[in-house]
Amino acid sequence: MSSAHPIKRPSSNGSEYSECPFTPATKRARVERLVADQQLLASQSIPTPHTPQVIQTVRLPDIQRKKILITGGAGFVGSHLVDRLMSEGHEVVVLDNFFTGRKANVEHWLHHPNFSLVRHDVIQPILLEVDQIYHLACPASPPHYQYNPVKTIKTSTMGTINMLGLAKRVKARILLASTSEIYGDPEVHPQPESYWGNVNTIGPRACYDEGKRVAETMMCAYRDQNNVSIRIARIFNTFGPRMHPNDGRVVSNFIIQSLQNKDITIYGDGSNTRSFQYVDDLVNGLVKLMNGNYDQPVNIGNPDEYTIKDFATKIRDMCGSKSEIKHFPKVADDPTQRKANISTAKKEIDWEPTVTVDEGLKKTIEYFQGEVQAAGEIVPTGPDAAKPKGGS
Repeated sequence: MSSAHPIKRPSSNGSEYSECPFTPATKRARVERLVADQQLLASQSIPTPHTPQVIQTVRLPDIQRKKILITGGAGFVGSHLVDRLMSEGHEVVVLDNFFTGRKANVEHWLHHPNFSLVRHDVIQPILLEVDQIYHLACPASPPHYQYNPVKTIKTSTMGTINMLGLAKRVKARILLASTSEIYGDPEVHPQPESYWGNVNTIGPRACYDEGKRVAETMMCAYRDQNNVSIRIARIFNTFGPRMHPNDGRVVSNFIIQSLQNKDITIYGDGSNTRSFQYVDDLVNGLVKLMNGNYDQPVNIGNPDEYTIKDFATKIRDMCGSKSEIKHFPKVADDPTQRKANISTAKKEIDWEPTVTVDEGLKKTIEYFQGEVQAAGEIVPTGPDAAKPKGGS
């Protein structure tokens, strides 16, 4: 009896099928092709409309490869952190409830054996075995975190308690993505980590500001009482590709309005200031902080300071737009000035930003050109509380 099993294939005219032998050679070729495909999928990301570039990954020995949890990993900053850690060869678990996160931000990794995506809300406990935890979960734009202030507080408090409990149980190091908002409307400029802040505890931004302040308190309490290894990053304004188009923040709104030649909306006279950093610099800072030896709060931001009006003009000019700048009443509790003092970051983790604002804006404008083209039209979110719009 012959060992070759016949298989059917279409004839030249497409109307009939003829039999061809499934020989050991053809079977071996198919297996080799399958193995090669799997090896390719395990060595890079897959191009997607949202992330068309291919990101290569390295293969680490088991002793060097970490299992890393990123809460909020499908969000703007989280997804860029995923890219960095995946490219270094680590195993990454993303935890996200997709309130502001988008599956499209990480879909280029869904095939990779080192990547896992879990739909889960951090206010509910979860049992995992991990080496490091980047706790980024929480809406970060004022319209989004004000939409459900009670849920925002729960995310910063209950979510942080749950992640600290997990870190304690599995002896993982945990990094909290805190915020420059803990400084409130600062009376010290620029803001060093030693400044205690000037925050309205019952204002519209308090759900986020105070939530992050108590999260820092809990981090230190777990460190001092339970010997949990902690890191705290106070993140200043950050921009780049994958920002949510409707997050209502300055950079995304100004770019979207400029690209569509719509009026650029400024709330107040535009004299209040911000310092803006590109997302790649932030990710570099987070990774350095996580793997360094410093466990006190660290400002991560670009000290280049702009007035909001000057920044709007810069973006309009870079977009070649015909938009006009329109002023509206100032938003309650909007800080008058914000600038990072990064002397601690320079000294303790050898970090400072390397991407200029202009370089970052060019990449961000290019990204939003694609978003506007795909959507047809994007209506920016105003300052009022709003649920995130758009698909995943």
